[in-house]
Amino acid sequence: MASVNTQSLREEFEARKGRFAQMGADGKITAESRALFEAQLMLLSVLMAVFMERNTRKTSTNSSKPSSQIEKDETAVSRPGTHTKGKAYDPSRSANTRTVETVELSKVSSCEECGEDLRAVRPHGHERRTQIDIVFEKVVSHVDAEIKSCPHCGTETRAPFPETFCGPVQYGSGIKAYALNLLIAQVISLKRVQHSIQTLIGLAISEATILKYVLQLHLALARWEQMAIDRILIQPAMHVDETSIRVEKHNHWIHVCSAGDITLKFVHEKRGPEARAAIGIIPRYAGVIVHDCWASYLSYEHCRHGLCGAHLLRELTFVVEANDYAWAGNMKRLLQQTCARVSKRQRKRLTPREYDALQKRYRNILTRGERELPPIPAKQYGKRGRVAKSDAHNLWERLKEHESAVLLFAKDSHGPFTNNRAERDLRMSKVKQKVCGCFRKAEFSQAYCRISSYLQTMANQGYNPLVAIQMALSGQLYAEKA
Repeated sequence: MASVNTQSLREEFEARKGRFAQMGADGKITAESRALFEAQLMLLSVLMAVFMERNTRKTSTNSSKPSSQIEKDETAVSRPGTHTKGKAYDPSRSANTRTVETVELSKVSSCEECGEDLRAVRPHGHERRTQIDIVFEKVVSHVDAEIKSCPHCGTETRAPFPETFCGPVQYGSGIKAYALNLLIAQVISLKRVQHSIQTLIGLAISEATILKYVLQLHLALARWEQMAIDRILIQPAMHVDETSIRVEKHNHWIHVCSAGDITLKFVHEKRGPEARAAIGIIPRYAGVIVHDCWASYLSYEHCRHGLCGAHLLRELTFVVEANDYAWAGNMKRLLQQTCARVSKRQRKRLTPREYDALQKRYRNILTRGERELPPIPAKQYGKRGRVAKSDAHNLWERLKEHESAVLLFAKDSHGPFTNNRAERDLRMSKVKQKVCGCFRKAEFSQAYCRISSYLQTMANQGYNPLVAIQMALSGQLYAEKA
């Protein structure tokens, strides 16, 4: 017996359906039997669509399922041309680093062919080879404050210490920046940060001290965060997304807002409108928000909306693989071709006439898709809840209802095709959770979001993270803004 697969099952179903239609045309089936069989065929077509979807494996290429959750992570291998260099790196170094450069001259004393003495001959050129190495140097600075006794009254007076010497022993800005960079930007665990510093200076800094540095930088960046919020509110388009994080053994959510070179992350107990009201960015924003079509974002009617094309392409891929619907393949090609066409334009948008033609093709595909999809059975009397639909039906309805949001990238030059920016900004937060497991206190989760937002924003501008941290701790960041 031949094996049953999606293609053979679909062909068999279409053959039986055509045979039934022929028998009805020949008058071999009564009206009552015809109505009964048509109802059964409608039910079977819906069940077959669901069966195809259930037996089609979801991966990171045809759904939003991350590659870490599939059986074999083949997507972890990078493909040529999929990565860009990003922003140009700022070569400036932190104040406590220096470069020691030496030049050594290798002289020619004799001819390698005949042995003639060449020490008195002037060279006509040089060939240079370079070796770069690193030497770790611990700098220990002592301040001895004089203690004097007054010969008149006998009072003992101590000389004042500089502000940076607030205790018997303290660590400089270089160590603070190094520890915070490892902990926040490089997503290394607290224990390994301790070990890394100990290998450099021979001293083990306590966890409490490192966490104190985190809170110091968190407070120092409060003004920067408010300035960044004011800047992002005037951007023409903003990427938004959210992801879960564990805080005090409970599930919380990190919300990200990204636009231009600005990245802002906030942590909240809730995922929906309550969290966004507390954050206070989207309710005050009047531009375009790009997201993955979550209904909670669509409730903000004062904003224009753009849907992530990457999500739509993956879902269309799944529908094609599961049911081989022609409309899904046509829609996928239309979006890909339009994206490529827009990306080559200097203004990053279509002309009004081209957009009208795009709308017409878009609607024609959906019209043909409506005829291709099996009809949804009517809701039975007395049944609660909504009628279950296949993924293909849900995707078709979403494309039809949010046409302007799907095609925004072709009409608005500021509207991107995907929401990949927000997802990239959130990616390291998931790495942080895998490394650390859970934040012990809510204040440290808030500090992580603010500091990582600052470091990502400065990285977008090409800053060295060590320089960026020392700028914030010393106040130089606000001096440059002024």
